[in-house]
Amino acid sequence: MIVALKVFAFVLGFAVVALTCASAVRALVLPRGVPDTLSRIVFTTNRRLFNVWLRWARSYLERDAIMAFFAPLSVLALLPAWLVLVVVGYAAMFWALGAASWYEALRISGSSVFTLGFAIADGPIQTVLVLSEAAIGLILVALLIAYLPTMYAAFSRREAAVTMLEVRAGSPPSAIELIQRYHRIHGLDRLTELWQTWEIWFADVEESHTSLGALTFFRSPRPGRSWVTAAGTVLDAAALTASTLERPRDPQAELCIRAGYIAFRGIADFFGIPYDPDPRFPNLPISVSRSEFDQACERLEEAGVTLKPDRDQAWLDFAGWRVNYDSILLDLCALTMAPWALWSSDRSPKYHSHGIFGKKKPA
Repeated sequence: MIVALKVFAFVLGFAVVALTCASAVRALVLPRGVPDTLSRIVFTTNRRLFNVWLRWARSYLERDAIMAFFAPLSVLALLPAWLVLVVVGYAAMFWALGAASWYEALRISGSSVFTLGFAIADGPIQTVLVLSEAAIGLILVALLIAYLPTMYAAFSRREAAVTMLEVRAGSPPSAIELIQRYHRIHGLDRLTELWQTWEIWFADVEESHTSLGALTFFRSPRPGRSWVTAAGTVLDAAALTASTLERPRDPQAELCIRAGYIAFRGIADFFGIPYDPDPRFPNLPISVSRSEFDQACERLEEAGVTLKPDRDQAWLDFAGWRVNYDSILLDLCALTMAPWALWSSDRSPKYHSHGIFGKKKPA
């Protein structure tokens, strides 16, 4: 009975260590968006703790100041979680190989993973375990150290475009304001350059925010900015340009919209956010109403922007573009607790913590 129990403990400990190492590889090494259960548990637990803290916040600025610590602390919490599991897993193996007690097995395991050397184990198999645990501990620390510069480089690329958009679209950003400013300053023909820039930006964000999922929750340096609302603003501006503005067709605007909703869908898949893969308007409604669209058209006309005469067709075309990213945009605003912005976070649903960090979509 005791032999069987020790065999079971050894196998269970080995499995815990193997699964922990696999979690670290998925989170820090694998260059694709593969959801990781342990990372999701760490981030979800931290989010629930932060939600308790947020109850004392009296304004958005206070909430933003609190949530600025959420992603960094959650990333740092991954390393202790991995190390604890490695210590427990190896402790089970040391106990199975003859450690005097569970306490002694934990001492040997903890001494090995942190390379402290205050507790040793005799025997060739135990020596191999000690050396392998020490190597795993060093590798986990090195991986996290190497992970941070890569993540902050991607963060800087993302935020550079978001900051530049504020000059063109105001704060909070607005698609209507973006078109008006281009009309006044640059001329609408220069919008093509913007669509090209943001097509590249969407491709970069899709890759970085799925392979480095924690990036999604890193907040902008200023409280009024958000990568989600900035992306929504550009997509709405491109949709208005493609559907409503009286000007030659700009294929780059349409490519930008496609790049945007493909990026949103990739991130939604990673976080388990449900969406219709083949949406059709009006079968699937959008969150922007016809009256809001008409008000936007009136503001553009007042600014001197020439619009297509068939307003009904323009509305159908705009809704046909917006339906591709509408629901995901609102869910990402809720997930990231984005600041107020027109046609995005101003109508997003309340955040629910069970949808965080790689939960599979319901069937």
